Amino acid sequence: MAEQFDSVVEQCYTDLEQKIRDAGMNNINLERVRSAFEVAARAHDGQKRRDGSPYVTHCSAAAGIIVDMGMDEDSIVSALLHDTIEDTGLTHEDIARQFGADVADIVEGVTKLTRVNYTSREEEQMENMRKMLMAMSKDIRVILIKLADRLHNMLTMDYQTPEKQRLKSLETMEIYAPIAHRLGIQTVKWELEDLSLKYLDPVAFQTISDTIETQRPALEAFMDRMEEKIRTRLDEWNIQCTIYHRIKHTYSIYRKMYAQRLELSEILDICALRVIVDNVSDCYNVLGQVHDMFNPVPGKFKDYISTPKPNGYQSLQTTLLGAGKDTLPFEVQIRTWDMHRTAEYGIAAHWKYKSGQAGVKEGDEEKFAWVRRLLETQQDSDAEDFLSGLKVDMFADEVFVFTPKGDVVSLPAGATPVDFAYSIHSAVGNSMVSAKVNGRIVPFGQELQNGDIVEVLTSKSASGPNRDWLKLAKSGPARTKIKQWLKKERREECISLGRDMLDAEFKRAGITMNEINDAELVPVMLKKLSMSTMDDIYAAIGYGGLTAMKVANRFRDELLRVQKAATPRTALDKMNAAAERRNNRDQNAQHPIHGVLIAGLDNCLLKFARCCTPVAGDDIVGFITRGYGVSIHRTDCKNYQTGRQNPDGEGRWVDTSWAHGSEDSYVTSLVLRSVDRNALVMDIALVLTSMNAKVRSLSARGVGNGLALTNLSLEVKNRNELKAIMARLSKIPGMKEVSRANG
Repeated sequence: MAEQFDSVVEQCYTDLEQKIRDAGMNNINLERVRSAFEVAARAHDGQKRRDGSPYVTHCSAAAGIIVDMGMDEDSIVSALLHDTIEDTGLTHEDIARQFGADVADIVEGVTKLTRVNYTSREEEQMENMRKMLMAMSKDIRVILIKLADRLHNMLTMDYQTPEKQRLKSLETMEIYAPIAHRLGIQTVKWELEDLSLKYLDPVAFQTISDTIETQRPALEAFMDRMEEKIRTRLDEWNIQCTIYHRIKHTYSIYRKMYAQRLELSEILDICALRVIVDNVSDCYNVLGQVHDMFNPVPGKFKDYISTPKPNGYQSLQTTLLGAGKDTLPFEVQIRTWDMHRTAEYGIAAHWKYKSGQAGVKEGDEEKFAWVRRLLETQQDSDAEDFLSGLKVDMFADEVFVFTPKGDVVSLPAGATPVDFAYSIHSAVGNSMVSAKVNGRIVPFGQELQNGDIVEVLTSKSASGPNRDWLKLAKSGPARTKIKQWLKKERREECISLGRDMLDAEFKRAGITMNEINDAELVPVMLKKLSMSTMDDIYAAIGYGGLTAMKVANRFRDELLRVQKAATPRTALDKMNAAAERRNNRDQNAQHPIHGVLIAGLDNCLLKFARCCTPVAGDDIVGFITRGYGVSIHRTDCKNYQTGRQNPDGEGRWVDTSWAHGSEDSYVTSLVLRSVDRNALVMDIALVLTSMNAKVRSLSARGVGNGLALTNLSLEVKNRNELKAIMARLSKIPGMKEVSRANG
């Protein structure tokens, strides 16, 4: 007999069962699904979500998303149980005993990874992703359930703290949306992107959403008219079809506005019609008819039927201009039903049902073999390189080129002949001596364009790749294969180069080799970096597996820790500290106000000037305002420099200093000048997140001439923390200047 639960929990199951029935999934064993729901409800009994609802409502919602994808019975059961191993007392054995080994393996793969102490957030995220990819390579259902879990978490993100909203949204945009894209699950990808944008750039999200909602009635009416015209023409030609329309999702509009520096009114494909027909020949017939009816926009036609995207997406896409009074541009996508299912649900669309046992069609295995290839080529990467490579390989815009035999090769946008050569085989890349594009010899750094015919010339006597090739290669697999070759074939050269690079970084950091040896840091750092000898570290720097700056910073941090722990408090130190405390007490019995001491004043109102946003460690001065207390400025502030020359300010500037040992945080502002490019804001946000920076606001805009200006407000403890953040921001590709606001 089915166990009875409270009405909220019971309604969850009722809704899930109804969704399964509405989807026509007659082969699903509802008794088994009900049993899994009851196990999850009992296991999570007493656990609540942030909104106060029973935790099992999340499990049921994730299972509902799996039903929407059209997945099999084991997937639905696994989705219901996906958090039980991590959050409850249930074990793999318990689940396997009741629901089978397949379900238990999927749940174990989906289970959030155990938190361990990594040296950085990048390394933690890298290990999480590697394990996730490994689980995906064994059973693709793992990541489909993980996507469903993340989608429901994003749908209920309003109940989280602002900081967690930003962190989870950034992770979703960097990792989960690209995975959904690479698997071709566009419906999930779009939702994840829109929900992430809502928290990463709420102003832009709301502006675009409000504008679209204002225009929606007019746009809907326009699309109804276009749909009717096309349907009438196709009926005349006896072409059986289904037509419906949509309005572009918010993040897609946002991305295009920033990437191409367009106003919302300049986006040509906000409106889109989908025409779904029975066979490929009808796709091209429909294309001919709509091009006869409307004027096509030059350069806006793409044939993804003859050249599918790497994730399996196929359609004919063309942008047209309406006729007569309806002169709005709109996109038409033409596809078959099989293509449509793949476009909406990607790899999930290929799942078949046989008595509750799931499998994939012949040939589908290759559709996600990229997971294993990605794992193979990223084994020797460090955290930062792995994550950046993952972003390029999974989410970069593609460029399609041809081999001399006419085979299509997909590469990330900006790829070069080096990427092409290594995409064929590592041996081809290692022995490449020259490259031809469209029959002409080109430099190895030549950027490939859609439709290029690329030929690689090789030689057995080739000297192999060098470190400069790492700058030319844009894809993760190519970079990793180059590093692997350098590591194996050029070890001595890499050791010499790496030693010189690390010595230079040590000098910049003010570290001497004597300090390192005296402190006996080498054994500690070898263990932390998983190396056997210093030569291994030098070699890794030489072939690009580690950066000299990262290694030098690790040594410096460890050196400071050792020195701080080893330094004794001498009697003289104690006397000086006591004298300093007495001196501070005697100075008008002052108490610090927000970490600041003001000469001759105590318990007054204090504010930090917005023009220069000082932080602890800056040279500061105070200005006595009329009715608003003391305003704190940096001594290099333009307003202070101007104001001290003004006779009206005489006697109102007062000496101020920072109190020792203050734990206060201070809001400050940065101005970033950079090349205006796609994903700039995401790269900035990734750096800030990796450093655990507390961001108050972030906005970016194009300023012409291919440049962008980003204004950033964040909270820091002191000047040293701020300088470290500025140094990391300065290393973002295309960054020209990172400066503090100053009057």
